[in-house]
Amino acid sequence: MHQQTFLNQLREITGINDIQVLQQALKDSNGNLELAVAFLTAKNAKVPQLEEATYYQTALPGNDRYISVGSQADTNVIDLTGDDKDDLQRAIALSLEESNRAFRETGITDEEQAISRVLEASIAENKASLKRTHPEVWSDSPNPYDRKRQDNCPVGLKNVGNTCWFSAVIQSLFNLLEFRRLVLNFNPPANAQDLPRNQKEHRNLPFMRELRYLFALLVGSKRKYVDPSRAVEILKDAFKSNDSQQQDVSEFTHKLLDWLEDAFQIKAEEERDGEKSKNPMVELFYGRFLAVGVLEGKKFENTEMFGQYPLQVNGFKDLHECLEAAMIEGEIESLHSENSAKSGQEHWFTELPPVLTFELSRFEFNQALGRPEKIHNKLEFPPILYLDRYMHKNREITRIKRDEIKRLKEYLTVLQQRLERYLSYGSGPKRFPLVDVLQYALEFASSKPVCTSPVDDLGASAPTSSTLPAQTPASTIEQQGPSSSDVPSTSPVQRSVIHKPFTQSRIPPDLPMHPAPRHITEEELSVLEGCLHRWRTEVENDTRDLQESISRIHRTIELMYSDKTMVQVPYRLHAVLVHEGQANAGHYWAYIYDHHQNRWMKYNDISVTKSTWEELERDSFGGYRNASAYCLMYINDKEQYLIQEEFNKETGQILVGMDTLPSDLRDYVKEDNKRFEKELEEWDAELAQKAQQEKLLSQIPRAPAPSPAPVQAGEPEYLEQPSRTDISKHLKEDSVQAINKALAEQEDRGPEALMDTAIKLEYTRLLKLAQEDPPPECDYRLRHAIVYFIQNQAPKKIIERTLLEQFGDHNLSFDERCRNIMKVAQAKLEMIKPDEVNMEEYERWHQDYRNFRETTMFLMVGLEFFQKKSYMEALLYLIYAYQNNKELLSKGPYRGHDEELISHYRRECLLKLNEHAAALFESGDDQEVNNGLIIMNELIVPCLPLLLVDEMEEKDIVAVEDMRNRWCSYLGQEMEPNLQEKLTDFLPKLLDCSTEIKGFNDPPKLPSYSTHELCERYARIMLSLSRTPADGR
Repeated sequence: MHQQTFLNQLREITGINDIQVLQQALKDSNGNLELAVAFLTAKNAKVPQLEEATYYQTALPGNDRYISVGSQADTNVIDLTGDDKDDLQRAIALSLEESNRAFRETGITDEEQAISRVLEASIAENKASLKRTHPEVWSDSPNPYDRKRQDNCPVGLKNVGNTCWFSAVIQSLFNLLEFRRLVLNFNPPANAQDLPRNQKEHRNLPFMRELRYLFALLVGSKRKYVDPSRAVEILKDAFKSNDSQQQDVSEFTHKLLDWLEDAFQIKAEEERDGEKSKNPMVELFYGRFLAVGVLEGKKFENTEMFGQYPLQVNGFKDLHECLEAAMIEGEIESLHSENSAKSGQEHWFTELPPVLTFELSRFEFNQALGRPEKIHNKLEFPPILYLDRYMHKNREITRIKRDEIKRLKEYLTVLQQRLERYLSYGSGPKRFPLVDVLQYALEFASSKPVCTSPVDDLGASAPTSSTLPAQTPASTIEQQGPSSSDVPSTSPVQRSVIHKPFTQSRIPPDLPMHPAPRHITEEELSVLEGCLHRWRTEVENDTRDLQESISRIHRTIELMYSDKTMVQVPYRLHAVLVHEGQANAGHYWAYIYDHHQNRWMKYNDISVTKSTWEELERDSFGGYRNASAYCLMYINDKEQYLIQEEFNKETGQILVGMDTLPSDLRDYVKEDNKRFEKELEEWDAELAQKAQQEKLLSQIPRAPAPSPAPVQAGEPEYLEQPSRTDISKHLKEDSVQAINKALAEQEDRGPEALMDTAIKLEYTRLLKLAQEDPPPECDYRLRHAIVYFIQNQAPKKIIERTLLEQFGDHNLSFDERCRNIMKVAQAKLEMIKPDEVNMEEYERWHQDYRNFRETTMFLMVGLEFFQKKSYMEALLYLIYAYQNNKELLSKGPYRGHDEELISHYRRECLLKLNEHAAALFESGDDQEVNNGLIIMNELIVPCLPLLLVDEMEEKDIVAVEDMRNRWCSYLGQEMEPNLQEKLTDFLPKLLDCSTEIKGFNDPPKLPSYSTHELCERYARIMLSLSRTPADGR
């Protein structure tokens, strides 16, 4: 974009009006707006010296970041910024001479060296993370099947240390099929043995090789995600620096395309055969615009090349408003008049690139804090963008429409001001809609007239001096002992004393509900009501007419460019790069449109998931939370080759997957897939070996237990937990009670009949418990598995066998009658055929019940720790309680506990730990700061995906935002350099929006509880919760 644009932006951001200072800062920063802002706002800012100017890659005084940097850029420049053209030209010449000297020696520009610092910082962060030895709450699963690609799901990219920006950009470009083909089919120059001629070429060609390999893996890998470290390493190895900073997506995109352009240029020059070479990168990503305008009465016209097109966000509501502001600068009226000395310019696209990228400038410099701040304002953008109104060929009709829109907006402003007078009527600080004011006046006039003032009315019913001393205030009457008002009486005067307006809601029957006029005749009331009715109707009609007129004008403006001639240049949204966080820290991910499946996909490092336009709107438009679009990539909707699949020239069939790869890349991917398949085979072999060992161990005969009452082999495992006979003893008491009741009813019956009666009585008792609606502290499912089974509609055969095993337990052998019933039950168990009861299903039901009891213990222990304010310990138990409970509830609503309850206390633990960690950080003490960051890194950060994975849990999402905002708020505060460094290192981890949940380490150990203890402790903790209800539940 023209230099004047950036001068205006610098003036707006920094508040500096000295044009020479602004020009020099822009020159010294090589056109980088953010660096220019940093120069101008530094505490010891000074005008950069001429010899410090950096290399300009073109003769344009514009911005290298947005204007083409290749050999094809225009050089016919009209200077509009300086008073002395000779001085400015000499400055540019000196700058070029100095920079070209350095470039000839190294082939590297100063800006490229700055980029290298970021890449090196990313690699250093990755290596540092590998050295960390702190125990993590989550760890990567060693199971390679967790890293296996599912069907044809897109492949993700591993974040190798603050490289989410790399993943977002690379995935956006990879899913542009024409770009993918250009990279995959790139062939090094034939005379590659003569290269590299300088360090720049030494970087470009190896990088292209690694990018080809990376793209090939994204096409055909069997892995869920692949590692881009080698490509990043090459970028890092090209330069040497020790600085560290957060990379900028738009900056990286520009430099990446610049490097690719250089690589393709080498090949293009080799193949041109005397003709002008065409660079496919330039053809794909670069366009041209015409700048026409007037400077101090002199007209000018200039054609410029652009890549990424920058747009300001602040003050605009949608993308078209941003574009309109970017295309028009200054007093554009002067462009159409012959005798005006005003300055202004218009930009008109003369040639649009097939891939059009907009960079949304979402930052502004805070002068008070001396640092940039992110703009979170909402900015809407459409899935289809029509660019006809910005084309040079449509400039005449666009100017007419702009004039018409300007006229309509002026008229709209007048109408809105008039409407505001109706909607906010009055001259005082409080204003009300006029129609309501008239309605209130009408209600007042229509109220039943009263003859006395409200004060006189109360005085008439006050106590007389004979019953109440005149000097005794009414307020003291209620504070005294027994008084006349407390004594039963029929006196109406005494009853009136009892009325307590501040403690009693009853209104005396003789008190009017509303104020009313005291003196009004029927004639006056009739006239007034008629006037008020008429005025109210007139106001309603006027308001409605104004609102309808405003709506019509809005609609007219919206449809101004909808005629057929202005919808001929459609661009479809291809990718949205999103940033969450603040100006100097955050996380990037991308939404990319799958043009063949007609759906949006979310690319968040290793996680690739289906998405929707609604989710994209929420995360990208801004205004909802700290996430917003940072870069928009549109493609020409009429250029189908951009997204078209390849076809086999002989068969005409679509080429997919590995068939789209050149032979060398196909071999490369096959080798990598073989290595991954070997990893899967080794894992399978390891599991098979473990299974075989367990099988052999199970076949070894075991010595009989010394106990005189060994546990039956077929008894469910949970009956042995936490001690071998605990639950059996508990069930023994229930069984004996049922047997005694059966004996009382049928004492002379045989053992089989007694057992049948006892089982029926026991089942009836358990059925009643299952059907009751007990208070939260009484969970009958903990008392018996049958209650759990009944509530969850277990098959009848499962319940019958469970009851038989209860009465066949060896603990019933303490007397003759019980022993006989036990033998009958055991005999019936042996008679059950394999096809009558599915033992796998039987075991699954009992395993679920064991999981339910375990989940209960996790929950109970976690809540006990929470009440003791031991939030670290509580968090781990509650995390496992929530995860286990979620799995149970996925099978049925009565399989687990109240999910909202567990979610609430898990969330509260995180919030309290976050506050504690923040307080430690604020202390400034090195040890306490480190302790606070350990809490964040090892407890809170790994748990955030658990809260973000379910987007229906609004409270969890809000809690995550609260925690992030607490730490982001430190960005605007003064602090020691070491604290700032730690904060900068920590924030990207906190702001990472990945919902990829890693595997659990071993869960915390549970104490041993008998069934009676478990029920008692559970009731105690639930009762204590009901006495102290938690906020938000």
